[in-house]
Amino acid sequence: MAVQRAVFRARRAVARFGTRRRGPDGRRGSRAGLVGIAALLLAAGTGLGAGPAAAGPIYPAPDPDAFYAAPADVARFDLGDVMRSRQVPAPNYPGATAWQLLFRTTDSMGGPIGAVTTVLVPPGGGANRPVVSYQPFVNALGLRCAPSHALFDGGLREGPVLNLLLGRGWAVAVPDHLGPNSAYGAARLGGRITLDGLRAVQRFAPAGLGGSPMGLAGYSGGGMATGFAAALAPEYAPELPLVGVAEGGVPMNIGKLALDLGMQPNPLFGLGFAAAMGLEREYPGQLPMEPILKPAGADLRNRIANGCTDEIIAAGANRSLPDVFSGPLDADPDTVRILHENSLETFAGVPRIPTYVWHGTNDAVSPQLVREVVGRYCGSGARVQLDMLPGTDHGTAIPEGSARAFDYLADRFAGAPAPGNC
Repeated sequence: MAVQRAVFRARRAVARFGTRRRGPDGRRGSRAGLVGIAALLLAAGTGLGAGPAAAGPIYPAPDPDAFYAAPADVARFDLGDVMRSRQVPAPNYPGATAWQLLFRTTDSMGGPIGAVTTVLVPPGGGANRPVVSYQPFVNALGLRCAPSHALFDGGLREGPVLNLLLGRGWAVAVPDHLGPNSAYGAARLGGRITLDGLRAVQRFAPAGLGGSPMGLAGYSGGGMATGFAAALAPEYAPELPLVGVAEGGVPMNIGKLALDLGMQPNPLFGLGFAAAMGLEREYPGQLPMEPILKPAGADLRNRIANGCTDEIIAAGANRSLPDVFSGPLDADPDTVRILHENSLETFAGVPRIPTYVWHGTNDAVSPQLVREVVGRYCGSGARVQLDMLPGTDHGTAIPEGSARAFDYLADRFAGAPAPGNC
């Protein structure tokens, strides 16, 4: 009963997430327990075996490729500076030239870190052609699952979409937006990495994209990183020549999404548990899972520490919060602060570039919250085109909305006036 009581307290707190604004970072005065994180992204997405349970966050195994390791002097570089680069073969993207860039960015605590983006340039070279930063939905904890690997080993489900963008003559940047610890769930981090990745593309002379207009695109978890990049850009990267953003299927409040889905067995429970682990990694010492894990929870935590999407789903299938957590779970102000920092509904930033938002009317990821967030953006003067796709759910909204999204970006690159239906 302790877990159920904690869920009730968290549900009551999360219900107030949209009612009390406290400051410029979008933080509010309500409270919720760690239980709200345990199922963060249950409905947001479609080599396991770490060692024995250990105190503190369980980080992923290091990438064996030394290219990914940030240099010891990472702090001396400016945000977006390219610290290392290499050209890589790209057989899945015919005719494209591909580079990978290790660049300086910052984590959620403000510390200097390195991250990687992969740049694909169509035949004919850069020539300051348009660039789209595409953020895939990456529901994973293992570094081997990052886009910079999955782009080339067939593991990126959105890989064919990139060929559509390249076919329009655009260059494409695909950042590893979960960062060097695969911090699944840390969407604000993803926004920072996305923007610093575009700075890196701009500064990398061999790509020939230093004067390119830029756009952002992503769906579901990738839409969260995209939405945060757009909302952060006015203050974090105002110099970038961003002309348009397209985001679809975005979970606007990860806490609200979680609480309706965690108490009963759910086939996607592993994704929510993985999001808790990702945020524990990104906010060490602030979201400790260890003290409240049952043996089954500790076992699941160990098993998925290096897992990709399918492995995480299989390991956590049809579990629930009472299966993995013991009580009591005390209300924790750090938890609600971190949820606010990583939920677009409660983040105060507003996009200042034309934005296309699409969402299925039958999506389990609340369509009403999307309408409310877009309404707030509109009320702040943003130019937004909201496209609610009748009868579509989280999966079926992808193809129809993506086609419209890319046409929207094409019009922005062409300089056409941006539509809006605020």
